[in-house]
Parts: sequence; structure tokens; C-alpha cells
Amino acid sequence: MFTSPLADVAATAPSIWANMWTPDFPWWHFVLRGFVIYFFVLILLRITGKRQVGQLAPFDLVLLLVLSNAVQNAMNGGDNSVTGGIVSACTLVGLNYFVGYLTFKSKFLEALIEGRPVVLIHNGVTNHRNMNCVRMTMHELNAALREAGCCGAHEVQLAVLENSGNITVIPKHGHQNGETLP
Repeated sequence: MFTSPLADVAATAPSIWANMWTPDFPWWHFVLRGFVIYFFVLILLRITGKRQVGQLAPFDLVLLLVLSNAVQNAMNGGDNSVTGGIVSACTLVGLNYFVGYLTFKSKFLEALIEGRPVVLIHNGVTNHRNMNCVRMTMHELNAALREAGCCGAHEVQLAVLENSGNITVIPKHGHQNGETLP
């Protein structure tokens, strides 16, 4: 007997539809897994330092992409349902909002999660100890100084590595774009 390909598709459509929406685990499983993975990745990225998060080099971007792929199965437990994905996504967005709220309300948690700004140059003197703590090279610092229009540390009143990973450079009075002003 001949069966058409459309008949085969129509016969399997209800099971495909059900599999797409029916998760393999209870909803709280995804929430718990989301909590664990979110805080694990948050701690891991915090340990790597703010410079790496704020200034992504190509290998840093590759690391983040591979890291997200590596923790995907730990978050969903192998479940590929739409419902499981929605619960996981809502959990991550909710956690991100909650952590943002906590860091807004608590200076202690803000320092713990986001860190504090780090002074790299003060009154023209480079703080090599702080640079070592944040694993920044002189080449990276000099590039930031040039970007701010300064030729070197001697022209800088203050250079700070911000929590965002950006470097704020405040030139000394009388220096602007590498030139001495009268």
C-alpha cells in the first residue's frame, strides 16, 4: 500500500508538537540549574578581572562564546523543549535584575560583585603594584593614555581602571592632546 509523505508528517505532527512544549524536568529544575550556573559564571568572570570583561580581545570573545556553550547543557539538563528554554531564560533575566538591584542597594555587594575602581597613575607616577593586581601591561596602559591624548604617564593627573573595564584618564593641567599649553 502506498502512503504519501504528507500522511507521514501529519501522523507525527502531534508528537512533534507535544515534544516541543513538554519539558523533560519540572520547572523548578530549570530555575535551580539557572541559579547555580548564573552564580558560577558570575564568580568565574569576577575572578578573571574587570579589565578582561570590559576590553574583550578576540580570544576573550571566543572564551565567552565557548563558555556559554559549555554551560548550556548544565542549565537545561539535555532538555530541548521550548518551555524549558523559556523558564531558563526567565530565570537568568530575573537573576540579573535581582543582582543588579542588590548591588544598587548594598555597597558591600556592589564591591564584591563589581569591584572597585583601581588607580593606575596618580600625579604622573604609575602604580605598578595595582597594574600587577589587575594584570595590565604597560603596553595596554600606554595605549589608553595615547587614546586620551597623552604621550605618557608624566602628563597624567589620574588614570583609573573603572569597574566597567574602561580606563579614565585625566590629564594634568596644561596638557591637552599631548601638547603643553601656556
